[in-house]
Amino acid sequence: MAKSSADDDELRRACEAAIEGTKQKVTLSIRVAKSRGIFGKTGKLGRGHMAKARVLAITTKEKATRTKAFLRVLKYSNGGVLEATKIYKLKHLSKVEVVTTDPSGCTFMLGFDNLRVRSHTVTPAQWTMRNVDDRNRLLLCIINICKDILGRLPKVVGIDVVEMALWAKENTSTISKQQGDRKSDQVAAEEVEDDMKVTVERDMVCQAEEEDMEALLDTYVMEIGEAEAFSERLKRELQALEAANVHAILGTEVLVSEVLQGLESASNIVEDMDEWLGIFNMKLRHMREDIESIETRNNKLELQSSNNKLLSEELDKLVERLRIPPEYSQCLTGGSFEESHMHLNISSCEWLTRALHGLEMPNLDSNYAKMRAVSIDFLSCFLIRCY
Repeated sequence: MAKSSADDDELRRACEAAIEGTKQKVTLSIRVAKSRGIFGKTGKLGRGHMAKARVLAITTKEKATRTKAFLRVLKYSNGGVLEATKIYKLKHLSKVEVVTTDPSGCTFMLGFDNLRVRSHTVTPAQWTMRNVDDRNRLLLCIINICKDILGRLPKVVGIDVVEMALWAKENTSTISKQQGDRKSDQVAAEEVEDDMKVTVERDMVCQAEEEDMEALLDTYVMEIGEAEAFSERLKRELQALEAANVHAILGTEVLVSEVLQGLESASNIVEDMDEWLGIFNMKLRHMREDIESIETRNNKLELQSSNNKLLSEELDKLVERLRIPPEYSQCLTGGSFEESHMHLNISSCEWLTRALHGLEMPNLDSNYAKMRAVSIDFLSCFLIRCY
């Protein structure tokens, strides 16, 4: 791998001087070219959109309970001194996309979910590296920090993950050697520790995942040593699986037709049942009306029967009141005035007096006074008294 600006000690020291006082440690610094674009499209290099030289620095800040990671953008001032311009928190990194329209594959974009101004998403910048190795080195550093420190991975678009893993495996030793040359003044034990640390940081997958990847490569790429061929093999198998799914769907067409016929038959039955229920509802409505009419007449008859019963009782009382006992009637109309019959005559006269007094107003109810039977009975008693 050609010497990269990431191995430039002077660039690293310049970045550290630019962020002095922030208590942040520079993990990686590399030169890039900045342009504008949107996800899925290449930035147009026209007037006002020319690529600008920038330096990207990955920094970390240790705290008591956690570690924060940042992406800093630095530019050269008129005096050629680096100065910090922008800072992004890697915890907001949601997407890493390599611009596929760039034939070299060195242009990529970083999407942050908090880049909004007045509810409008800010167009992300495009970063162009000198070569693919620099691109892979920067992206691997970002992905490893997101995985180890933040515990998550951003969405990666336009990059073959298998190819990236193979590149990391092949170039980890080279990166470790270059970093060891820069720290030749340290003891051998520290060099070994740094190499192990760099290896852990640069690995895109853990040891178990790497073993699974190697087993997968041994299974499917027994005679192919390149990741591109492996990717093509996976694409062909994916197409075969999709074709099999299409055939399976077409094979169920008969079952789908039977289900549709069953649904149509059930729909017809439901319509017939709805019509029958409508007819029964109409009949039941007429029956309910008849039942209500019968109940009304029944209530009226019950009320009439009760009234007739009360009226009969009242008339019986009135008849009993108007009836002249036969012994009194015989005594008053043709009785003898002998001494032996005197007691009966007195009783008959007293009864007649009470009867006449009871048939006169206001002792008699005005409703009864107008009745014909009462008038006849009063006249009979009056005639008896005249005798």
